[in-house]
Amino acid sequence: MLSSALLVWFTTLSPAQAHEVIPSIGDMRVVDGQVTFEIRANVESFIAGIDLTETSDTNESAQAATYDELRALAPDVLAARFEAFWPQMAQGITLTADGAPLVPTLTRIDVDPVGDVEVVRASVLAFSAPLPSGAETVQMGWASEFGVLVLRQMDVPAPYDGYLEAGALSDPIPLAGGGQATGWETFVDYIPVGFDHIVPKGLDHILFVLGLFFLAARLRPLILQVSLFTVAHTITLALAALGYTAFMDDFTQGTFGIAFIDIVEPLIALSIAYVAIENIFMKGISPWRPFVIFIFGLLHGLGFASVLAEFGLPDETFVAALIGFNVGVEVGQLAVIAVMFLCVWQVLRIDRGANEVGQGFALYSVLLIAALALIALNPAALVAALENPVWLFAGPLAGVFVLSIAAIQFRDQQDAYRRLVAVPSSCAIAVVGLYWFIERSFL
Repeated sequence: MLSSALLVWFTTLSPAQAHEVIPSIGDMRVVDGQVTFEIRANVESFIAGIDLTETSDTNESAQAATYDELRALAPDVLAARFEAFWPQMAQGITLTADGAPLVPTLTRIDVDPVGDVEVVRASVLAFSAPLPSGAETVQMGWASEFGVLVLRQMDVPAPYDGYLEAGALSDPIPLAGGGQATGWETFVDYIPVGFDHIVPKGLDHILFVLGLFFLAARLRPLILQVSLFTVAHTITLALAALGYTAFMDDFTQGTFGIAFIDIVEPLIALSIAYVAIENIFMKGISPWRPFVIFIFGLLHGLGFASVLAEFGLPDETFVAALIGFNVGVEVGQLAVIAVMFLCVWQVLRIDRGANEVGQGFALYSVLLIAALALIALNPAALVAALENPVWLFAGPLAGVFVLSIAAIQFRDQQDAYRRLVAVPSSCAIAVVGLYWFIERSFL
């Protein structure tokens, strides 16, 4: 029963790639006394009024039906709709020169053909504003509901490159160039980007790491598994970011007519199912598990690389950005493990003989009530931080707390923690992995 409840919660986390929210990418230039911006973006989401900061999948928004209608429009019709929407969008754009406000004017909107309506369509919108005589710097940003903007300065030495989210305004950008971040600044800036793509956006990677955790919540096997996984995905992330895996996409596109990442994503889902299923039947690390985890780590690295491909890395500080992103990923993985370890720490102590039964019942009762309260209240600040309704994360945790109470209740049975916490949780993770595999392969 409880595994079924966990399964319902986890399957709602399934990332639907067809309606995935991706960053907008903007190129800034100065041409004939005008500052111009050319932005590749999903304009359907803008017109539909979807808040892209609080939404990771357009299917989950209240405006999903409107978005789907817009997605099916012919290019000229959608372009006309955007032109009508532009005055509203322009009000959400902040553009200044040396602190003085500029008024952006739409100069072009290019919309790709309809194509496969189950795939995100990118359009290019361009706008400009005249610069005051002698202007030295420009700042640009837009409202948080328009989502992440990767802003790149073009055609100048040491160009500015910024990752703007949650309505952030860029630093003053020197029009003559020289606003490029240092290697250290780039490294620091990309750590939260990597972390964000684990928590809360990397739901499949979160489940894989939890699959590693539930095999054995002991330090040595956990360190071995996480270390192998980390080394492997670092290798493929670096190779892909440097362009050394491009031949794989060329091969699959040319031979099978399918993007390589569309093969990788189902395999990542299958890796989640495998490690979870092995947890059910194995009490410790099997002779083959380290090799399997390493191979799966290579796959997950390609998945991380697809995220980087959405917005690219600055050429001049490429290495610093790549390392910063990878550090953020590792911190995110460790945060997932730390949270789950704290959640089961008390039941593990009791399972290993600690005389703390009353304390355990009290602790998990309080945690369960807190999780249920968060689900009921669904606080806006937490929704914004998680980019999802609170119950999608608090629900599974509540399930773990109930399982922990059950393990304490039946503590006299052999391997109570494994049988009543680790195995049911692994069952739920395995079914979700299989569901995602089917969804990504056939649906």
